[in-house]
Amino acid sequence: MNMAPQKLEKSASQFATDAIKYDSQGARGMAITHYQKASESLLKLMRLYPDSKLNKIYTVRMKSYQDRIKALQSTSLTDVEPVVNPAASPEEQRASLANQTKNNFDDMVMKEKPDVRWADVIGVDDAKNALRESIVYPTKRPELFPLGWPRGILLYGPPGCGKTVLAAATAHELDGYFINVDGSSMMSKWLGEAEKNVSKLFEMARSYTEREGKPVILFIDELDSLLGERTNEIGGEVRSRNQFLTELDGINGKGKDLKLYVIGATNKPWSLDHPFLRRFQKRIYVSLPTLEAREKLFELYTNQLKLDGRVRSHTLASIFDGYSASDIKDICQAVQLKVVNEMFSTADYKEPVAGENPSKPRDISMKDFRETIVRRKPSVSMDMIRAYYKWSEQFKAL
Repeated sequence: MNMAPQKLEKSASQFATDAIKYDSQGARGMAITHYQKASESLLKLMRLYPDSKLNKIYTVRMKSYQDRIKALQSTSLTDVEPVVNPAASPEEQRASLANQTKNNFDDMVMKEKPDVRWADVIGVDDAKNALRESIVYPTKRPELFPLGWPRGILLYGPPGCGKTVLAAATAHELDGYFINVDGSSMMSKWLGEAEKNVSKLFEMARSYTEREGKPVILFIDELDSLLGERTNEIGGEVRSRNQFLTELDGINGKGKDLKLYVIGATNKPWSLDHPFLRRFQKRIYVSLPTLEAREKLFELYTNQLKLDGRVRSHTLASIFDGYSASDIKDICQAVQLKVVNEMFSTADYKEPVAGENPSKPRDISMKDFRETIVRRKPSVSMDMIRAYYKWSEQFKAL
């Protein structure tokens, strides 16, 4: 009879904790045994729930356990670097482990004051206006908003359309901090840490705004990996989701005193659990670039390329309908690679010699772009676009 998933998760967590303890004490045999038992518990979890998104994380954890086992088995005890100094006092060992946990968390989170302006965000005017109305204006003039304003914002839409840049530009507009974290990385490589990571993340964000009095944009990418619907949930997922809900409700309940905003981004809004949607009072569709935006994007990315006189940005914008902003950058990169490859492939090409002018690729033509479109299709399908529109009709909140 299979163990309950919560019991397996707890068992794996305990085995891993004990393994680290034995490892730190130099008890190599006991450490190996417990690392192996932790791996076996994770393997059972993966077999019980083969479709769980946590399986990728479990695989990484199992590998880390197995790597440590190999290190312990293949070298002498004096050659193995312990997790903590076994000669240290218990208090020093605990402090060392706590510091390692902090470093792992700090590596997972990117904190910065971004240098991205609204002018750097091409197109997506509806999204920019919605973010100004929801965050920028209320923060600058809170007295004009007696009923409060949104603290949770959801940006959804195709990949490569500027969701991260929008969030960063909002932080820059406010002269605030931008904390960027991937939702999937919230699940620590050690079991039982996901809930703590959510708590630490919000604690960090609050400390910045409370200590310095500056606004903070907490940007969580791939939000669906944290708050998506689950057919088979296990304890860690439930607790981390509930912790996120508690933290978000806490922000919404602080009124005008806390300048902290949560912007979540997802390419799959239909995967989000419906009860969480109401916590994101603004749900903004970040769409594919319009014709005008595509023209500006081509002007931006071809500005440093050598084009022949017949290449026109407005013509390129018409040809590449349905391509995302990142697709357009890739297209411009591809045509440059094409002409450079031709230069290197010619029979008379010679390596540069001091004192001589080096060979240069020919000018890029419209033909190069037309040939590239045959080899590079849009990253977003029409089926995906229809799915976004369908979801927007039901849940959009500008």
